[in-house]
Amino acid sequence: MGWDPNPHGAFPIKPRKCVIIVAPHTSNWDFVIAVLYRSALGLEKARYLGKKELFTPWFGWFFRWLGGTPVDRHASHNVVEQVVEIFNRHQDFILALSPEGTRKKVERLRTGFYQIALQANVPIVMAALDFANKKVTFSEPFKPTGNLEEDFKYIIDFFRPVKGKYPEQGLMHL
Repeated sequence: MGWDPNPHGAFPIKPRKCVIIVAPHTSNWDFVIAVLYRSALGLEKARYLGKKELFTPWFGWFFRWLGGTPVDRHASHNVVEQVVEIFNRHQDFILALSPEGTRKKVERLRTGFYQIALQANVPIVMAALDFANKKVTFSEPFKPTGNLEEDFKYIIDFFRPVKGKYPEQGLMHL
């Protein structure tokens, strides 16, 4: 597919526990690229949350096999608390999420990933899917401080210059 097989930035980071946020999320291809890099980096046990609509009887087995857990995004089911409990129960646990929560252009990032990392006391690692240069770049892990405004400025500054498959749906405007 023409992508650089070597990740750029801080990887290979092997934190035992972390939240990896992958952005910009502008296309279904993001998932394919992320899963390929996950395998190349030996992170097959990394998990992700996906909208429950993906986990139909026809395809649900496939997404679960790839480490997915369905989430109802339209109702409050204490997802943050449930995921924090999973982190607390495991010695090794990596969770990958899209901070936008959708492929559409957003006006702000969602906060669930941040609350999970903060409450579970685990670092956040950012993974930028750069379609313009066909490479993935990782940040150093950072611990959320509890200052949402400052931490989100840091996160957005990392992702802002990165062009997704559909750049107009990316994070450059934030």
